[in-house]
Formats: sequence, structure tokens, C-alpha cells
Amino acid sequence: MKNRFRKVLTTAMAGTLAAGMLAGCGSGSGGSQTADTAAAADTAAAESTTSAAGGDDLVSKMKVDYDGEPVQLTFWYLSTRSNSQAICDAWNAANPDIQVKVSLYDTDGIKDACKTAAQSNSMPSMWFNWGGSLGQYYVDNGLTYDLTQYAKDNDWESKFNSGALSLVNLGGQVSGYPTSYNVIGMFYRKDIFEQYGIEAPTTMDEFDAACAKLKESGVTPITTGGLNGWHPMRLIEQFIEYYAGADEHDKLQALDESWDTDAVVKGLAKYQEYCQNGYFPDGFVTASPDDTKMAIETGTCAMDIQGQWYDAAVNTDGFDASNLGWFPFPNGTKRMSAFAEMTQFNKNLSDDELKAAMLFTEKWFSDDVSTVYPDDFNLPLPYQGAEIADPDHQPHVMDMLNYSSENGTFTITDQALPSECADVLFSGQDAIANGQSTPEEVAKNVEASIESYKAK
Repeated sequence: MKNRFRKVLTTAMAGTLAAGMLAGCGSGSGGSQTADTAAAADTAAAESTTSAAGGDDLVSKMKVDYDGEPVQLTFWYLSTRSNSQAICDAWNAANPDIQVKVSLYDTDGIKDACKTAAQSNSMPSMWFNWGGSLGQYYVDNGLTYDLTQYAKDNDWESKFNSGALSLVNLGGQVSGYPTSYNVIGMFYRKDIFEQYGIEAPTTMDEFDAACAKLKESGVTPITTGGLNGWHPMRLIEQFIEYYAGADEHDKLQALDESWDTDAVVKGLAKYQEYCQNGYFPDGFVTASPDDTKMAIETGTCAMDIQGQWYDAAVNTDGFDASNLGWFPFPNGTKRMSAFAEMTQFNKNLSDDELKAAMLFTEKWFSDDVSTVYPDDFNLPLPYQGAEIADPDHQPHVMDMLNYSSENGTFTITDQALPSECADVLFSGQDAIANGQSTPEEVAKNVEASIESYKAK
């Protein structure tokens, strides 16, 4: 089944990345040009790689109706989606009047690149981002195109699922085009659990016991990478949900209740306990979170806290996702952590540029493309009624999303908290892991950062 979906990418990524980065530092709207010669050159280059990057069939599917002036656009996206250049090449071959240069960054690299570009007012035409505080930054600094009226005119409420659309509504405006809606659960190696007689935990006591059993058996219970903070945070927020309950946790995330509180301290103390018990890999604080799946695939760790995209991530590596199981973290409320991804657009786009950029985005995040490269998308796409084409290929996706619909969600912490406050939490969790700080001190420091943020 996998071979039907697997395509081989032969494009030279490094050269394209360098060219795209240079193109992204032009005018405020992404360096739009109308030169027919430039468009023709880009089209010729794209056509030379089309057969290797998806075939003539994908090129034909990428063709759109566009009656505006020829434009060149820039798009910053994730390098972890391995066929991105192939998709862009097919687009350029199909649409000579809308040429797009894509620049690819890893998860944290794109955050840094966009922040740097924001400070010099050199944002690309469009860029990948998340909802919550990460996307809010570009709204607050007047860098994003306000899509509120566009969304009304094009009936986005009927187009997108409500969860995804609500999470990109920031600062009183629709701040981006939703491209995925994601929920977080615990993935585990079924064979390892079976070998040691462990059932998927349904309570915190059972989860503690499973971790203890795995550790005693010589298997590291949970893989995680602390670099940039957000991966171990996914576990900490579940501990806080457990001790706080849904109502108090929502108040904490809305900054309506002090973080210097018993539930936060207990949640951080549980994390400290796991660190001291050796439930995470040695040296995890400085390890990359993008590499955690390697420990699952090799069997050195038993569990990873990830979203429904994990099926696609391991499939890309040639590991069969059916060897994994998943369970909702046993936090006592049954709620799952959730977040959205989106494409944001430069506020300086002309009417033609916006039209072209929206056509490009709608085509990129469509069934036409996702059925060719399913492992490049957090499926299903965030449209109402959307499903995945091959549930056997990504067996956990719909189960996770259906569970979240039935039991509710809370916003993932690094999108709920202002970025400067999330950074204090990240520094604090590192300090706890290294024995340099206590849960009480970290809770006080996070609350102090929140008070400082509110006083601005």
C-alpha cells in the first residue's frame, strides 16, 4: 500500500533553499515582479524536474484559472514535509503567470526566520505559522493581511471545520488560511507493551505504573527532546490539566488565574519526578524534538507524545504505523491538547498578489495534492467533512480526531501563553530537569512573566 503513495524527490534542495531565502528578503510584499522573462525561466526550471517530482498528472491538477497580472511570490514552509519542493515545481510548471519560490526551514528555524524578517520588514509573500500566540505576534505587529472580509465573502464558516477556523481568528481578525487542525495523544510501540504485559493506561496511576515497568525492564519509557522547550511542554501541560481540572486550566491559559498556584506546582513536580526516575532519555534537555520518532522506530523508547500526523511521519521513514498504538493522556478530564496550523499572508500584497497567493494555497492544501503526497500533510485537511483517503495507511488519525470531538480540547500551552511567558516556562522546565530550580520557583517565575506582560 505504501508504494502507491511514495514518491521520490530528486530536486536539489540546498540550491533552491538559498535562492528562496534571497527572494524572501525583497519588498514587503515578497518581491512581486511582472517580468515575463523571469516567469519563463522559472517555468522552464520547474518543467525540468516535473517528471521526478510528481509527474504530468500532478501538473495538470495544479492548473488554476487566473486573470491577473503575472506575479512572483515567496513562500516559507517546513523542511520536515519532504515533497514541498516537488509540489512547488509542479505548481510553477502549471501556472506560468504565478511563479512561487519556496524556502524550507525546520520547526524552530521557521520561527526564527520569520521573527528576523519581521524586525526588518522583509516578510515573504506568505509563510507557515501556528495559531495562538505564535500567529498573534504578526497580527499585533501589523504584518499580516486581515482576511476577515475575504473569509466572509468566500463563506469560510461553511468551508472549514469550526475548530481550525476559531484557532486562526486572532486579535479580532481572521489572521490566516487554516491548513491543519491537530490533537495530541500518546503513541506507543504495541510490541513493547505486549512484551512486558502493559495495557494502554486509562488513569494516572496506571501511567505511572507503565513507566516504572518499562524502566525496570531496560526500556526508556518516554522519548522527548528539550531543545526549544515545546516537546516536554506537551507532557507538563497534561500534568497541569490533571491537577487543575478543565476549568482551572482554562483560566490559567487565559491568564485569568495566577500560575503561582498549587496545580501548576504539582504538575511541575510530577515532571521533576519523571526526570529523576529516568523516564526520559539521557541528555534529553538538549536533544532535538524532531528526532524523537527515531527512538520509537528503533525501540529504545516506548512512548512519544505526538499528534495525528505521527502516522505520516513514521511512514515517511519506512516504519509501519500499524505497529503503533495510541491513547489519550489519562489526565482525568479526557480533553486533548489541540492546535492549528495556517498560512499567513503579507499585509502589503496587492489585489492580484492576494488572489494568486490564495489560489496557490488552496491548491497546495487540496485533495489533488494530498492524495499524491499524503505523508506531507497533517490529514485530514481542515475542511468540513474531510476524511483521509487511506485509513490503513494512517490508521490512528480519524480515531484521535473523533475522540477529541467527543471529549473536548484545550489549546496547546505555547499557543495559549504569550511567547515571552512560554519561554520562561521552557527555561524553567530545563532548570528543573538539570536540578537547578524547583517547581515552586518556576511557577513563581512564569507568573512574574505574565504580570510583566500584562503591565505592558
